[in-house]
Amino acid sequence: MNLPRVALYLQDRHSLQDGIKYAQYAEAKGFEAVWQAESRLVRDAIVPMAAFAATTKKIKIGSGVINNWTRNIGLLAATFLTLDDLAPNRIICGIGAWWDPLAKNVGIERRRPLLAMRETIEVMRRLLRMENVTFQGEFHKVTGIELDVVHGRREPRNVPIFIGATGDNMMEMTGEIADGVVLNYCVPPEYNDRAMELLDKGARKAGRTVHDLDRPQLVVCSVNEDRQKAINDAKWLLTQYVAQQPHIAKASGVADDIIQKVQSILGWPATKEQIAEAMQFIPDDFVLKISATGTPAEARAKVQQYVDRGCTCPILYPMGDPYIMMDTFGIN
Repeated sequence: MNLPRVALYLQDRHSLQDGIKYAQYAEAKGFEAVWQAESRLVRDAIVPMAAFAATTKKIKIGSGVINNWTRNIGLLAATFLTLDDLAPNRIICGIGAWWDPLAKNVGIERRRPLLAMRETIEVMRRLLRMENVTFQGEFHKVTGIELDVVHGRREPRNVPIFIGATGDNMMEMTGEIADGVVLNYCVPPEYNDRAMELLDKGARKAGRTVHDLDRPQLVVCSVNEDRQKAINDAKWLLTQYVAQQPHIAKASGVADDIIQKVQSILGWPATKEQIAEAMQFIPDDFVLKISATGTPAEARAKVQQYVDRGCTCPILYPMGDPYIMMDTFGIN
């Protein structure tokens, strides 16, 4: 049985030209959205989003996720206004608090991340409602600014804002202030149980429940009739993430000794040779635990587990052939 909702996740694994083809194929297969990553210093999300928006007709386009530190709030709102001009009512802003050590290494001090995110969401939302905004916060200080459209649509824009939350406090606040959450990947399905509790706790502060929030979730998806090939394809990515992104390593539940061993081999930025050497220390069982990996039937069954535990729309990140994955999960 096919899932009622499914989306595609693209990062830097494929060329932009291929990404456009994948977005078009996903649209033809009934995928509801394509989300573009922006995590490491490798690929900006906005340029691919514009390319996907310009070359498709109905599929939604999301940022999965940008950070709230490196773009001025006026530019951030204007960017999503522009994307909405290109694909009206099809754009989703996924935004997160970024991660260290990357943020620190480029001179960003991620202090008081909850307040910083709350201010970003408030000001951006008001600007996209086409209000004239004066706001004097700790992180954003603006005086009498607005999206001063002269030629074009002046009406408020329908750009939902989803927070890519990982920590407990950010997850709870997401339930309170956001239109939705982008749930983490590289986690077992039972990770969602705690996330649903926190989202609901936050939502009730705003007079709603967790069911009023959309809850798409990133899922690493490696599909191949050759089960071991599928595992090895997924292991390549997971090895890199376990070594480089502490928030993902922590959420995944991987043993500390494995993390330390992998980190001793794999630097930043990583080389292909380092990844190949380090991935031998990642057990197959770990890959199967935190991703949808295996034969088509196995991958579908695993994705269903995430849905059963609160995910409303799996955002599938293809590790093998993207067309095989999209054929496996396509609705049309």
